[in-house]
Amino acid sequence: MNIPTVDAALDSVDARAELNRWLAGRRAEERVEWALHTLPGEHVLSSSFGAQAAVSLHLATRQRADLPVVVVDTGYLFPETYRFIDEMSERLSLNLKVYRPQIGVAWMEARMGRIWEEGVDGIERYNRLRKVEPMQRALRELGVGTWIAGLRRSQARTRAGIDFLERKDGRWKLHPIADWSDRDVGQYLARHDLPYHPLWDQGYVSIGDVHTTRPLTAVDSMDDTRFFGLKRECGLHFDDDAIPA
Repeated sequence: MNIPTVDAALDSVDARAELNRWLAGRRAEERVEWALHTLPGEHVLSSSFGAQAAVSLHLATRQRADLPVVVVDTGYLFPETYRFIDEMSERLSLNLKVYRPQIGVAWMEARMGRIWEEGVDGIERYNRLRKVEPMQRALRELGVGTWIAGLRRSQARTRAGIDFLERKDGRWKLHPIADWSDRDVGQYLARHDLPYHPLWDQGYVSIGDVHTTRPLTAVDSMDDTRFFGLKRECGLHFDDDAIPA
């Protein structure tokens, strides 16, 4: 296969499709290495420090130790998540970049109340304030041209069609483990002696904020573990409104 240049793929859907076919034949480590050496602009890895986050953190920072790692602190993360961030930051010597909403928790609740309890509209407003805005600010302030994220197709129906390489808001976006299964993740963690999030053993398979996250044992399906089953995505990567049931 003649691999198209990144410049050609900027404006050509066919060229991006060809790049994705080429990336499909590479190992995840090779995808990250290629991106760091080929894709333009500042590179960052975003992480929610969720259930299986150690994979992407280890995979990417082995290729570039000082790679900026962006985490959005909503102010409502589980105590275990904050401790997990500290543990992984120390263990992997992460170049951590913490971004927070511009309005504090107490002030937001005083003004707006518990908006995450106000149905889909409230959840979307909450996510824009406490997740999307800080992440967009991070991308701007850090001058990001290439955004690496640990999304996988098997995580949810909303993610089933993601490509390894996409264009989003004028940036490149790489999903190096898009084709990995839960088994692939488990084997990588075991091979490198890396931990799951501490709430994994309590049945939490997708971990976000305290008030909108449920263990799998308490709900009917994976999609119900977040946002009371009303939504699956928070808007950081894409919205799920148009995803068919």
